[in-house]
Amino acid sequence: MLAVLVGIMVTLLFLDFTGTLHAWLGWMAKIQFLPALLALNAGVVFFLLVLTLLFGRIYCSVICPLGIFQDFVAWLPKRRKKNRYSYSPALSWLRYGVLALFVLAMLGGAGSFVALLEPYSAYGRIVTNLFAPVYQWANNGLAYLSERAGSYAFYETEVWLRSGIVFGIAVVTLVAIAVLAWRNGRTYCNAICPVGTVLGFLSKHSLFRLAIDKDKCVSCNLCARRCKASCIDSKNHRIDYSRCVDCMDCVDVCTHGAIHWESRLKKEGKHDGMQHPAGGCVEPTRRKFLSLVALLAAGTALKAQEKKVDGGLAVIEDKKVPERATSIVPPGAVSARHFAQHCTGCQLCVSVCENQVLRPSTDWQRLMQPEMSYERGYCRPECTKCSEACPAGAIRPITVEEKTAIQIGHAVWVKENCVPLTDGVECGNCARHCPTGAILMVHSVPGDERSLKIPVVNEERCIGCGACEYLCPARPFSAIYVEGHEVHRII
Repeated sequence: MLAVLVGIMVTLLFLDFTGTLHAWLGWMAKIQFLPALLALNAGVVFFLLVLTLLFGRIYCSVICPLGIFQDFVAWLPKRRKKNRYSYSPALSWLRYGVLALFVLAMLGGAGSFVALLEPYSAYGRIVTNLFAPVYQWANNGLAYLSERAGSYAFYETEVWLRSGIVFGIAVVTLVAIAVLAWRNGRTYCNAICPVGTVLGFLSKHSLFRLAIDKDKCVSCNLCARRCKASCIDSKNHRIDYSRCVDCMDCVDVCTHGAIHWESRLKKEGKHDGMQHPAGGCVEPTRRKFLSLVALLAAGTALKAQEKKVDGGLAVIEDKKVPERATSIVPPGAVSARHFAQHCTGCQLCVSVCENQVLRPSTDWQRLMQPEMSYERGYCRPECTKCSEACPAGAIRPITVEEKTAIQIGHAVWVKENCVPLTDGVECGNCARHCPTGAILMVHSVPGDERSLKIPVVNEERCIGCGACEYLCPARPFSAIYVEGHEVHRII
């Protein structure tokens, strides 16, 4: 039940388009292994390592959303065919080979490969690109019905495909993982997932582990046929602890009590003190065990952020993305290099961006990592939701005051597109809506006060928020656009 609850909460983080659930559930993203490691969140990393060294791969079974999703897919055909698994030797060459490539990709800055294999991020992309549109369409349907009933409990939201390439990657990822889980259970976790490989190596040395009592075992093979990790060699009474995810299915199915928890340090021939009056071992129930894990996990919860509600602006359609020499990364990212090195492409920041500024990049060097563009909105100075949501430290937490002083880019005026010069009418939208006063309107003909005014950008005051680009009436390209900075500046 705890795994189901965690899976639902993490999924809701990516589905919620209002940004309100993150105030309560945002800590669920920050206790994921690789994001916590990249964010140098020593407390969470230490907790997960200690948890693994004590009880084995609890993380993979109860905390990792992709692992929980695989268990859900594997559960679906159970009514059709129970006890359908069998023991298979570990594919160590594949596991450690993928892990080596993963580490090299991280060191070499190949963020796309890292994002492709990292389990939490893979699940985030699946939810954001495939499940979220369905969720939003359902919400819009409820909004339509409630409006006609005189209620405004729901409001419509725009459903749009942020990136066709990333959508295709999400589809392939979903199909591949679902097929593997349907046929063989935890194949992805134990043959491909780099996080599973690292935790599996530590799990071999866990203090408490499942063990098979040879005296009680009748070699019925039910435990091996129920094990979705294919890690129980019932013939030789051995369990591969590097692959066991502590799901407890083997304990449930064993009718002779041959599988029990024991301490690795327990002296041979002695019990751990938990005995029936008749002398048999008392196995802790799954509920008690998961309650212990829940208690430990609760200790890692981060303080929830205060709820912030922000209004919306009408969407201006038919804008085209300008060619930027340097992509724009969010305030708090420090630099394009820092962002690329830490971002796992989970797209949680994309989900919480109420202004529809963030979207996955289609550039092969930054594929699946978010970038900013201003065709549907601009980065409001009072909004810091992406910095609050990022679990990997790619976007560092910032305050509203800090954000207004961070220059992520600067505006560039394109004379050929400017409405006063092309249509002969007054405009000034960019200057009126610039939150920093970085744009000044001057006469297009110096000294002629009757000439129409055109914008002049003060690059020292511009923070690159994109309000000018978004609100520019020129079509299809804005007459003013934002060019990104490789390294952010403080003004």
